[in-house]
Amino acid sequence: MERELVVDARGIGKDYGRGSARFSALKDVTLQIAKGECVAIVGKSGSGKSTLMHVLALLDAPDSGTLAIDGVDTKKLSTGQLNTLRNRTFGFVFQQFFLTPGTSVLDNVTLPLEIAGLSPRLRREKGMAVLEQLELADKARSNANDLSGGQKQRVVIARALVGNPGVIFADEPTGNLDSATGAVVEETLFALNRDHGITLIIVTHDDELAARCDRQIFLRDGAIVSDSATTGVAA
Repeated sequence: MERELVVDARGIGKDYGRGSARFSALKDVTLQIAKGECVAIVGKSGSGKSTLMHVLALLDAPDSGTLAIDGVDTKKLSTGQLNTLRNRTFGFVFQQFFLTPGTSVLDNVTLPLEIAGLSPRLRREKGMAVLEQLELADKARSNANDLSGGQKQRVVIARALVGNPGVIFADEPTGNLDSATGAVVEETLFALNRDHGITLIIVTHDDELAARCDRQIFLRDGAIVSDSATTGVAA
């Protein structure tokens, strides 16, 4: 039985530069990701994996091909509609924490809700709920800069979760952490996929981390060279 697709990308191309400096970061990339999958996009530096993540996550537009998110053809959407779809569907966990200095953990977590226009009461309720989920409620009033690296990354995960996304993109999520702390963060992400059905897309050059995912998509020079699993996903 085919599962519902959250990402359906076909023939995606992305170029940068002009004239003799022009190069193709993505070349005719076609892939589908079903709801609830745990997928690793793997490749060395310069392989195109981060560019692919930015295109799939609606942070950048492809130059060619088609991209549907939850069955919606993104080419037909205005900039405002694209922003709404991205904010409603995706959460992001990056290698860099991107926490706002001098503000509390709770304020950092609820920033997406403030941008979305939710009331202070609702922001606090939702923010505290995800902090409880990640065992960080006691840090809600702490300055985000005063936390350990592992705590900061869990705050970033809380911020990604606060809008109830169906998909989390994690770009080298343990790259700035020691191995023990990174293992805790990995377990947190995989538990969200396993226990809550959140689609998890991890962008990494770490083969060991990729091997923990159910499916590995390998990129080289902007093209997919291997896709380890297609079962249950429409071709």
